[in-house]
Amino acid sequence: MDVPGSLKTDAIVLRSIRYGEADRVLHLYTPGHGRVPAIAKGSRRARSRFGGRLEPFFQLRTILHEGRSELRTVTAAETLAGHRRLREHEASLDAAARACDAVSRLFETEQPHPGVYHLLANELALLDADPANATTANQLAFRLKLLLAAGLSPQLDGCASCGERDHLAAFSPAAGGVVCGACEGAAFAFDEDAYTFMLRALGAPLADAPAAPPRALRQVERAIVELAEHHAHVHLRAAAAS
Repeated sequence: MDVPGSLKTDAIVLRSIRYGEADRVLHLYTPGHGRVPAIAKGSRRARSRFGGRLEPFFQLRTILHEGRSELRTVTAAETLAGHRRLREHEASLDAAARACDAVSRLFETEQPHPGVYHLLANELALLDADPANATTANQLAFRLKLLLAAGLSPQLDGCASCGERDHLAAFSPAAGGVVCGACEGAAFAFDEDAYTFMLRALGAPLADAPAAPPRALRQVERAIVELAEHHAHVHLRAAAAS
């Protein structure tokens, strides 16, 4: 049971920043409180009770104390998953960093999104289980699911401008999805392979991200990046090429 002024919550460390002589400022993502800023006092001392578990990608069970500062204070942290293996492979490490960065940018408030927390936990577990999961297709499938959670899922069942269901050959970030030839305007070419990838990635578990040709994946990435910029004013880092 939580005591007054404290919050007991699971959390994933999105970012860990050295602060002062011995502290760390953390960006935590939690299932019930969204992104939570916190400080771990003395955590960089050699005999800190936190050990190395306050590094990015750790999944923790924490107790956070709420004081006068905007930063909650970490008073306890128990490791649920350290994801040690993903740190041993450059591609997995990079994909994990980009996943955490995307969550941090798209979900920067304390509004709860438990689905986002579990999606990120699933992505980190996949990257930890096998470095072969650190593909461009996996990263794009993860971001598409983030857009869905943020209410920014692309419209794919018809032209985003006029509703036409045939001749969908372009993508318009401004309109929010695929568009027909009559409405393409400033839209960019969007191959059938890219369209199929988006449909399958949104409907399949993250572990079953579909394959697609490089050209289609580049089109999907452009659609994701420009959707986020146009509708959420968020710039997402490019997915690492696999």
